Amino acid sequence: MAIRTLVYYGDEIFKKPCRPVTEINDHIRLILDDLADTLNITPDCEVLAANQLGILRRLLVVKTDTGILKLVNPVIIEQSGEQDCEEACSSIRDISGTTIRPQKITVEALDETGEKITLSAEDAFALRLSHGIDHLDDKFFIEKVIRFDNKPLEGE
Repeated sequence: MAIRTLVYYGDEIFKKPCRPVTEINDHIRLILDDLADTLNITPDCEVLAANQLGILRRLLVVKTDTGILKLVNPVIIEQSGEQDCEEACSSIRDISGTTIRPQKITVEALDETGEKITLSAEDAFALRLSHGIDHLDDKFFIEKVIRFDNKPLEGE
């Protein structure tokens, strides 16, 4: 397990969607552990996608009330409602804003042992999961911002 360096917005890796994981093996579990370690030491970070570490695989870790949840190939299969969310991102420095996200979502994924899981999430947990899954689909929260709280001026 190791702490890895974050990749920042503007890097070419974010222009590509992450590839699905076809086999969960020790290498994939090591990446999930590295994601979790990096998440733990990154200030104000609640979710981390593999491409934020330069890895184009559909892997995601997210903080929960009981620890860190490791997800392989997560996909939102259902969503409902709306909520205003204050968002920022560890891969975009000094920008935050208000977005509209689903209030409730259902996510299907595999856990690190390969077992299929279905998660129901609402409110803040739904925000975290949808934010992270957007990363895997080469999308950033700034594409959904309806009002920026702080945004550097062009050329800064």
